[in-house]
Amino acid sequence: MAKPILLLTRQLPPAVEARAKRDYDARLRRDDLPFTGAELARAAEGAAGVLCAAGDALDAGTIRLLPDSVRILASFSVGTDHIALDAARARGIAVTNTPDVLTVATAEIAMLLILMCARRAGEGERTLRDRKWTGWAPTQLLGVTLEGKRLGVLGMGRIGRALAGMARGFGMEVHYRNRTRLTPAEEAGAVFHDDDAGFLGAIEVLSMHIPGGADTAGWLDAGRIALLRPGAIVVNTGRGTTVDDAALCAALISGHVRAAGLDVFAGEPAIFEGYHTAPNLTLLPHLGSATTEVRDAMGMRCLDNLDAVLLRGEDPLHRVA
Repeated sequence: MAKPILLLTRQLPPAVEARAKRDYDARLRRDDLPFTGAELARAAEGAAGVLCAAGDALDAGTIRLLPDSVRILASFSVGTDHIALDAARARGIAVTNTPDVLTVATAEIAMLLILMCARRAGEGERTLRDRKWTGWAPTQLLGVTLEGKRLGVLGMGRIGRALAGMARGFGMEVHYRNRTRLTPAEEAGAVFHDDDAGFLGAIEVLSMHIPGGADTAGWLDAGRIALLRPGAIVVNTGRGTTVDDAALCAALISGHVRAAGLDVFAGEPAIFEGYHTAPNLTLLPHLGSATTEVRDAMGMRCLDNLDAVLLRGEDPLHRVA
């Protein structure tokens, strides 16, 4: 019996591609740039499944163009903001994601950004690369110590709780804002806040871990930034759309925000123009899950979902639509 045709929209780790070629008639990519919607629909002709990724143009228009052969979209991501889920449901196309495998890796990036912001590591590295370092000085690039500081975790899910554990190792006090309060065991001593004002006013470092979408668009706006203590640090490894970019830049320039670290951006790979020159800002190119172990695990989870639908005729393991 012929193997199902599987379209891989991006170049993936070797182990993932090897398994895909073993079990499917796999159409691989060697160009890692995302398809346009029309290109993706054409490339999917005859395919039973599409292994897609964040950044792929899977809006409602693209999903309407997909051939009738497509039964499942397996996204190489936890977030599914790039997929029009309602349009997929209307077409009877299953959509899956890759939960639970990138928790620690993403928390590590959040902790890395917190450290870089607190100790002005990005500025220091740029000073050396620009050949502007003139030697050690008592007042050079003075940062702040994390010990004793209050970390505010916005969105205390798996990643937020992993970050909280790391922060405790640095002697930080953990506060959190969540839709619902956690159990005492999950809190592990963290302080719960049920309103934005109390939460933002209590903390010195804000780490954002909330999903994207209309409900959270521009959550960190000028009004909420004003509620932060002067000299606060802001880090975002969740979704770029949750930050009002112009407001954050203004706060960095005024000094109300001491420093910020961003791994995600609205409109990636383009970023807000002001970020190129904003002071005390550390930028990373969406590295949250970028470890060999995690990317392999994400790919295997995609294939597990595809196998369930296309090879065994079962419901997928991690269905989101």
